[in-house]
Amino acid sequence: MWSPEFDRALTDLLNQTSYDIAHTEGLEMAPYLSRIQTAPHPPRVIYDAHNAEYLIQHRAFITDLRQPARWPAATYSWLQLPRLRRFEAATCRLADAVTCVSVEDAMVLKEFVPSLDPVILPNGIDVEAYTSYTSRITLHTSRLVFTGKMDYRPNIDAALWFAGDILPRIRAARPEVQFFIVGQKPALSLLKRHGTSGVTVTGTVEDVRPFIAEAAAYVAPLRMGGGTRFKLLEAMALARPIVSTAIGAEGFAVRSGQELLLADAPADFADAVLALLADPDRAQALGRAGQAFVRQHYDWSVIIPKLEAVYRSL
Repeated sequence: MWSPEFDRALTDLLNQTSYDIAHTEGLEMAPYLSRIQTAPHPPRVIYDAHNAEYLIQHRAFITDLRQPARWPAATYSWLQLPRLRRFEAATCRLADAVTCVSVEDAMVLKEFVPSLDPVILPNGIDVEAYTSYTSRITLHTSRLVFTGKMDYRPNIDAALWFAGDILPRIRAARPEVQFFIVGQKPALSLLKRHGTSGVTVTGTVEDVRPFIAEAAAYVAPLRMGGGTRFKLLEAMALARPIVSTAIGAEGFAVRSGQELLLADAPADFADAVLALLADPDRAQALGRAGQAFVRQHYDWSVIIPKLEAVYRSL
């Protein structure tokens, strides 16, 4: 998104100071790359591709195409696909280095620009900020939680799919189970679910950690999207047992049955959640394994040296 004010501020900085590297975060900042490259002393440019946006739209297109009521959204994605392909390819060509959070994203961008050699730089998290956290709320012992920006299309789809196709299967066996959708700007389609059939939509909360920390299980029923999901890092850092789709856990070297449970069909997803609710010891063991996994691979102390290596390479 173009901002004249941002452009003027950036131009002033580039005119006043010589920089070695400009680290550009996400495709939204891509329009400013040409400004950086025309500076009096142009720095080397890192393009940090938070997501391969083409991949997100392609998965949204495939998911929405299966449901006639969502064909208008599928049409929007179909129209965006060639534009995103051209824009992402052009952005990668302007950068001196490209970083991606997952192998899947890197493969998509490399398909667009075969000469590209993206660096895999995973999302990181301050594990200590979660492991030392003490929850100040007490939730129902059978509460399931999903978090995120609730105006984001993949999150909306995930929450609606879980509430409509998976939660009823769970509540048929465990009527007391509650599903909390936690996050800012919930779409109208989500708000309509609030207060019905065990669903609560919180809207904006000051801190998602209390909700995750007190959940009986964290669910990530994502069917579209790209990159890696910070929400899973948060849930693992808080040692919560997780049930996710394969796409939801994409980009993480997790193993189903070791750090979390993976399930893609509604019946399988419901069975996985019910299995955790019925076996607290197993749920606790999964949570501990996930916490050890995220500490070993995704703490900032592990990620930052990888970023510094990219800087040194330029």
